[in-house]
Amino acid sequence: MKQNTQGAKAPTLLQRLQESPISRFLLILLASVVMAANIKSFVNAGGLFPGGFNGLTLLIQRSAAQFAHINLPFTPINLLLNAIPAAISFKLIGKWFTAYSCLMIALTSIFTDLLPAMTLTNDVLLVCIFGGMIQGLAISLCLMGRATSGGTDFIAAAISERMGVDAWNYIFGGNCLMLVVAGLLFGWDKALYSIVFQFASTQVVHRLDARFKRTTLFIITNKAQEIYAGIMGTTHHGATLFQGTSLYTGAERDMIYSVIDSNQVKTVTKVVREIDPQAFVNVLKTNQVSGNYYRRPND
Repeated sequence: MKQNTQGAKAPTLLQRLQESPISRFLLILLASVVMAANIKSFVNAGGLFPGGFNGLTLLIQRSAAQFAHINLPFTPINLLLNAIPAAISFKLIGKWFTAYSCLMIALTSIFTDLLPAMTLTNDVLLVCIFGGMIQGLAISLCLMGRATSGGTDFIAAAISERMGVDAWNYIFGGNCLMLVVAGLLFGWDKALYSIVFQFASTQVVHRLDARFKRTTLFIITNKAQEIYAGIMGTTHHGATLFQGTSLYTGAERDMIYSVIDSNQVKTVTKVVREIDPQAFVNVLKTNQVSGNYYRRPND
């Protein structure tokens, strides 16, 4: 189908907010406070390792304190560990994505050193579940601001950007390897509980981060060109036109086939209803897409 941008809609309020540097900064600021507070409350109370480079930093801190009796600050260790992944991200993903991610790393490190310890509960299972959920929320807020919390998240973002796949399960597997080391040093109970923590965190990110989830739309309508213009204008995704015959009425009908991001379904459905209230829309979950698929740039 020939592309036509006529009738493109103006960006939605949510899209404008996501493009705003101020909104991105506020999301990252909130994410860093939530993550630091989680470290100083649930994570420290349970003696857990949250995974990623934050977890590796805590592992180094606790190892130095237990075996060398040295209290190391969180900030310089975390910044040093993130230096190489940040340089790789700058090259593979983009300068602004990396800059905002570095801001997230710096703010999280500073807040972790500044915030006082807050023990909300000593029940390790509650710490694992709710601490993991809060960790996932913090990462999701960061991703909404088109940044990461650093470390292995840089790797996940790079893999997702290059291959168009959801890499968080692979990162979860890598974090489990780090927790094996933590188990050898500090006991297997903390390591195993940390895996539960990581699992809870990963599930929340899966739920809230829809960037790499795809949905297929089949739209039967008499206003194919107008609806296609609406899809292109709101999502930048193309479509294919099929022509057929209604077996119920015998009338000729057009069917539009398009694959879009899952978080765009409500917006597109609303546009379709505004153009053709009689349109029939079938929404299907799409597990994998291969080929030329538009992905919104991180920068």
